[in-house]
Amino acid sequence: MRRKRRELEIFSLYFLDGMCCAFGAVIMLLLITKAAEPRIIEQAKVDERGLIAALQKELFEIRGEASELDRRMKSAQGDRQRADATIARLQADLGRIRGQYAASRQPAVDTELEGQLRATRQRLTEEMRRLLADYRPPKDEATVGGIPVDSEYIIFVIDTSGSMFQGPWQLVMRKISEVLRVYPRIRGIQVMSDEGKYMFPSYTGKWIPDSPTARQQILSTLANWNPYSDSSPVEGIAEAISTFYEPGKPVSIYVFGDDFPSGQVEAVARYVERINKADASGHRLMRIHGVGFPTQFAGGRMGNGLRFANLMRTLCERNGGTFVALTTLN
Repeated sequence: MRRKRRELEIFSLYFLDGMCCAFGAVIMLLLITKAAEPRIIEQAKVDERGLIAALQKELFEIRGEASELDRRMKSAQGDRQRADATIARLQADLGRIRGQYAASRQPAVDTELEGQLRATRQRLTEEMRRLLADYRPPKDEATVGGIPVDSEYIIFVIDTSGSMFQGPWQLVMRKISEVLRVYPRIRGIQVMSDEGKYMFPSYTGKWIPDSPTARQQILSTLANWNPYSDSSPVEGIAEAISTFYEPGKPVSIYVFGDDFPSGQVEAVARYVERINKADASGHRLMRIHGVGFPTQFAGGRMGNGLRFANLMRTLCERNGGTFVALTTLN
C-alpha cells in the first residue's frame, strides 16, 4: 500500500528564512560598529591632547605673570625700605640740627641741668699722683676727687652704645686711664660692657693680673671695642657682683655711660641692692662708682641723660660709691 507524502509546511520555512535574515542584520551591525570604534577613540585622544596642551600653555602664561608681579612687588618693597631709611636719616639730621641750634641760643649747660649734674671732677696734679704712688692712707680716709681708692680690685662696666662709641670715646679712654692712675697698685682688673660681655674672652670669670702691659693692652683694645649695648648697666653690674665677689676682697665697680632710655630707677636700685647685699655694718659687697658723659644734651635727649644721672646717683649713694658727672665733652 502506497504511503502518503508529508505535506510541506510553508509557514515554517518562511519563519526560518526571516530569522536568518534578522541574525544576519545583527551581525552586520556588530561588524559596522566594531569597525568605527577605533576611529572614535583615536579622535577622542587627539582632542584630549589638544586640551592638555592648551591648558599647559595657559598655566605657563599665568606663572610668568605671577613671577612678574612678584618681581614688581619686591621692587616696590625695596623702594619703600629705602624711602623709610632716607626719612629716618633726615629726621635724625633734623633733630641734631635742632639740638645744635638750641644749644647755640643757650649757655653751654642750662643752670638747672648744671645743678643736677654738677659733681667733682678727678683732676690730679703731678704732685698728687707722685704722693699717691707712695702713700696708702687708711681705708676710711683714702679718697681722690671724692671717690674712695680703697679697693684692691677694679671692674669697669662701660656703655658701648653708638652715642658713646661714636661720640666721646676718646674722652672715655682718657677717663679710664685717669682712674687706673688713681690706683697705682692693685691685684686685679676686669673690663666688660654694660651687657656683661667681657673685653677679653680668655679672662671670662677671671681677674686680669695688674701690670703696665695689661693696662696698656686694655687701653689699646678699648680704642676699637664696640660690642652690642642697650644703654642699661644693670646686666654688667649683676655679672660683676655675682661672678667676682669673694669675702675679704675689696672691689670697686666703675660704670661709664651717658644714657638710660628705659626702666624704672627705683626698681633697678632695689634689684642691685638685693644682689649687692649689705653686711651688719651696712657695707655692701662691692662699691659702685659712676662717671656720666653729657652726650644726650647736645643730641636733644635730655630726659635720657637725666635718667642716667639719677640712676647712677642713686646706685652710688646706696652702694658706697661716688657719681662724677662731666658737664662738657671737651
